[in-house]
Amino acid sequence: MAKVIMVQGTMSNAGKSLIVAGLCRIFAQDGYRVAPFKSQNMALNSYITEDGLEMGRAQVMQAEAAGVKPSVLMNPILLKPTNDVGSQVIVKGEVLGNMRARDYFAYKKKLIPTICEAFSELEKQADIIVMEGAGSPAEINLKSDDIVNMGLAKLVDAPVLLVGDIDRGGVFAQLLGTLMLLEEDEKARVKGLIINKFRGDKTILDPGVEMLEERGGVKVAGVVPYMHLSIEDEDSLSGQLDNHDVGVIDLAVIRFPRISNFTDFNVFERLEGVSVRYVSSVQELGQPDMIFLPGSKNTMGDLRWMRQNGLEAAVKKLAAHIPVWGICGGYQMLGCTISDPHGVENENSLCEPLYLAHCEAISHEPDTIAVERIKRDGALPLRGMELIDTDTTLMPEKMRTQTRGKFENVTGIFSTLSGLEFSGYEIHMGKTTVSTGEHQTPLVQLADGRTDGVQRMEKGSEEPGVYGSYVHGIFDDGDIAVRIVQALADKKRVSWKPEAGGDYHAFKEQQYDKLAQGLREHLDMEYVYSILQESRISV
Repeated sequence: MAKVIMVQGTMSNAGKSLIVAGLCRIFAQDGYRVAPFKSQNMALNSYITEDGLEMGRAQVMQAEAAGVKPSVLMNPILLKPTNDVGSQVIVKGEVLGNMRARDYFAYKKKLIPTICEAFSELEKQADIIVMEGAGSPAEINLKSDDIVNMGLAKLVDAPVLLVGDIDRGGVFAQLLGTLMLLEEDEKARVKGLIINKFRGDKTILDPGVEMLEERGGVKVAGVVPYMHLSIEDEDSLSGQLDNHDVGVIDLAVIRFPRISNFTDFNVFERLEGVSVRYVSSVQELGQPDMIFLPGSKNTMGDLRWMRQNGLEAAVKKLAAHIPVWGICGGYQMLGCTISDPHGVENENSLCEPLYLAHCEAISHEPDTIAVERIKRDGALPLRGMELIDTDTTLMPEKMRTQTRGKFENVTGIFSTLSGLEFSGYEIHMGKTTVSTGEHQTPLVQLADGRTDGVQRMEKGSEEPGVYGSYVHGIFDDGDIAVRIVQALADKKRVSWKPEAGGDYHAFKEQQYDKLAQGLREHLDMEYVYSILQESRISV
């Protein structure tokens, strides 16, 4: 029977995910079999396991920290927002369907047996399970149907560590207010408080810690400093998306409203002198050295958003002078057309006036007639950015697979990528038809015999070109990212040499060790272990 401990937070982005990852690393270093667990995750960053199932990347990161292979058992329910009022619901790695928030709220209790089953299976593989909550346990309007915070803690009889973020201010109100809003039996589960992201002299904080313990009646298990780490963040709330500093080599990532899997670009952030800026307007875009179009959970809607705010025109203009690279949804946008005959996305699109105007202009039909015909026959193709010669049809079946491959004969600015091997994964609901010819060739050869993606440039031209691929994680292996940046530096005629060497995966291992060391120094691990020893499971 596994021991269990749960990390909850006073709010989103309090640092739960990293605390869980750090504890997973510590327990693994101490010789235990460890697994992370989050019953329900809402995020647009996801991952495909070896058996072709989809899960949240936060639990993948935590599994890496624990030194175990990611499994959907660690994240049985994943919600991927498709618009402001609905999400795609993924259960045990497979798509259940799209639901509006109210519908899912009424349905989710039916998923409790699925959660229990996943937890029970995971328990057979681990000595210690480190669980993560979501948001705050004090959301009083959600508590009656909770399956991810105190509701789950009761279900598996888990002790709780409650984390508050002092960097945002008001940490004492966060922690004490949360405790006050808990029921007595819930409060009794909170065995320790953690003040996270502290900067400065801790002795100044000590009187507040004493008062917090006195008023809250719960021991402060540690004051964790703000640690400068390069570890994947959970979702678009991440502060990394707000970076606007410009480096010697400046990479711009278009920040779609439904951006997904932006972790594809984390590998560049560790390189000295390289800035990765997430931009959502023409003014923010500026004059970067390269533009990335990332994945999207609503490809057609995000393309229309680019078209409306002027980013599409700006990117197309810059593409004559700098390389543009699209991944997954971004790759689809670069092509000539995107069609949705099966209504994969157009259910959301029907409510958008801009889309209705687009339909009316093409079909010369009034809005109401256009809408009825779309419902009957499927949406009209949406014109893409026309930077590559491809056509995409959105399909109801999701492509989910891990993949390996190598770059084909890459020409132009990134010719040093030719022959380099990579590993990654595909996760998309579209099939792209590629026209190859004198100016456009496949970008990569996959291990299963397929080709993927395109590279397009005028024959004999010195212009940088346009690139696209469905493969997430394509930049992570070896020195692929370094070679891309080196090519940009050579084009720009600036001196750049990477200080960070070696494989990105080895670099991440170093970061997990650094996180564990920081927690060992600032958490009362003897007390944490005592909480574990008293825990018991009764599913």
